[in-house]
Amino acid sequence: MTDTPTGGAASGATPPGAAELTERTRRLLAAHPPAATARADFLRARFDAGLAWVHYPVGLGGLGAPRALQAVVDTELAAAGAPDNDPRRIGIGLGMAAPTLLAYGSQEVKERFLKPLWVGDEVWCQLFSEPGAGSDLAALGTRAVRDGDDWVVTGQKVWTSSAHLARWAILIARTDPDAPKHRGITYFVCDMTDPGVEVRPLRQITGEAEFNEVFLTGVRIPDAHRLGEVGDGWRVARTTLMNERVSIGGARLPREGGMIGKAAATWRARPELRTHALHRRLLELWVDAEVARLAGERLRQGLAAGQPGPEGSAMKLLFARLNQEISGLEVELLGDEGLGYGDWAMVRPELVDFTGRDAGYRYLRSKGNSIEGGTSEVLLNIVAERVLGLPAEPRDDKDVPWKDLAR
Repeated sequence: MTDTPTGGAASGATPPGAAELTERTRRLLAAHPPAATARADFLRARFDAGLAWVHYPVGLGGLGAPRALQAVVDTELAAAGAPDNDPRRIGIGLGMAAPTLLAYGSQEVKERFLKPLWVGDEVWCQLFSEPGAGSDLAALGTRAVRDGDDWVVTGQKVWTSSAHLARWAILIARTDPDAPKHRGITYFVCDMTDPGVEVRPLRQITGEAEFNEVFLTGVRIPDAHRLGEVGDGWRVARTTLMNERVSIGGARLPREGGMIGKAAATWRARPELRTHALHRRLLELWVDAEVARLAGERLRQGLAAGQPGPEGSAMKLLFARLNQEISGLEVELLGDEGLGYGDWAMVRPELVDFTGRDAGYRYLRSKGNSIEGGTSEVLLNIVAERVLGLPAEPRDDKDVPWKDLAR
């Protein structure tokens, strides 16, 4: 099943440069004027032209160009008022599923899934965490048993964003309970419309049910939808997790974008709320947010030359800390007003909108930032061991068969 791409242009062809990408983009706009073309039709034409992910292979939404040149295409399209693919709604597909499919899927899998994923025709979710395997994800117990050309999957997943909207899921399950926990896992693409899939909402402290728990009962997955080799799912999952942390912590923002922009706007608009102590804290957090923004730019430049590494974990750590500290400052700045909350209605949203809601929502929702996408404690270990080169924490379960672990 492994079909790792070269990432290059068509065989024997020279990858396009900035000038050629500009010309290709202008030809796309001329053939499909955004004002006169249905949004979905434009996005499909863009994918077919290789301008979706320019660094992906030809025929899979790209042209084998350097990743850094995506900005050339995006700038031309934005200036022409072209539609985007609503990346916040399909972020799991774009940021986590797509790079994993590209790295480990067969050619048939890539051709089947990448286009509708990028266009937004099919929403994806991530079936990784379990009630007994969150921070220690490799301890997962969802089982996949081979049955002819299929795998039969039974178990429970939890904290699954977008499961109530998703058509497909990336899933890791245990295929060999006799192997140590990291070596008995296999990675699959799961059909969320299978009759054995049940999605239940998990209501959060915000009142919303953005997350879900997912019960899998005899779900059949064809072996053709396996990514990577049997038992090698942990290596495949690490590709997903590294991309997830980059997509969460390394999102591109303008100066004063995101949470710090809301706090700064409140400060400027409400002089009667200001104190010297709050001013000092706001300045410190503004500087921290700007450092994080610039570090994110550097991280993305590094990505243009290769694959995401453990540095994304550091960015995700910083993202969580800043969101929690800035939202706390904003609530404190507003005083009694900050204790109010706009709407406790139980809804199942399509996306998380930090900046479009009130300060109380930002404060409550940011509490999850240090859990989702890898807990801060786990990420600190990753940074210590894989970035700083510090000795690993001792483990007494590394070589113990999963079935013999204490639970």
